[in-house]
Amino acid sequence: MEHPIPPRQMTTSAVISFTNVTFAYNGEPVIIDADLTVETNDMVALVGPNGGGKTTILRLVLGLLRPQRGDVRVLGTTPRRARRYVGYVPQHARHDPQFPVNVMDVVLMGRAGNRWGGRYSMADRRTVFEALGDVDMEGRASRSFANLSGGERQRVLIARALASSPTVLLLDEPTSHVDTAAEQKLYALLENLNERLTIVLVSHDIGVVSKLVRKVVCVNHHVMTHSTGELTGEVIQELYDTDVAMVVHDHHNQGESDIRIVQ
Repeated sequence: MEHPIPPRQMTTSAVISFTNVTFAYNGEPVIIDADLTVETNDMVALVGPNGGGKTTILRLVLGLLRPQRGDVRVLGTTPRRARRYVGYVPQHARHDPQFPVNVMDVVLMGRAGNRWGGRYSMADRRTVFEALGDVDMEGRASRSFANLSGGERQRVLIARALASSPTVLLLDEPTSHVDTAAEQKLYALLENLNERLTIVLVSHDIGVVSKLVRKVVCVNHHVMTHSTGELTGEVIQELYDTDVAMVVHDHHNQGESDIRIVQ
């Protein structure tokens, strides 16, 4: 069993590094010979077709999967040793709407990896309130999680990830179940969090994330990293290997729009 290591021992500037990584499910390659580098305080988007390997990359970073070939490093060490310093917001959070759990309870779950059993301490609760403050949800700590809107639930799940005091934040399609107004608030929140965290997010909203992030990682079994200025229509067409519909949403007729890929 690998033990977590303190951040001061993680001296490399590459927060995430893939070197010649190949991963297959039941012999079917999903990621092939991937090289990827994410630097400290990067904001990076993973884009690509469904089944192309975006979520697999997140699972490799978390140490939930191990590559058949190549090397994955997170904060200068193995993903398993670095896991407690990586916050994760999944695409689909499973919850029973009948289960009486409030916002505070959900976010406290993020402290589970920072304690050795027993009751949550006052320090745990202070950290949770700070995380709720980061996402502007501290006034809803006693609210039922099931009664929140989609955007509010997503902010609570981000707070749960922040409660572990991470160095890296991974988000899998964070805006997939929220309306446009909540989506814009979430992206503004991520911009603020990026001042202190390295952020990697999976998204289909290529137009929005290309204005938000510094690098776009195109994932379709192979992995190619582009600066946002390199993300042309030709690159997108090649990435998806087929004709795709790029749906443009105009925001309040103010000349701002985003492009969402529809497969």
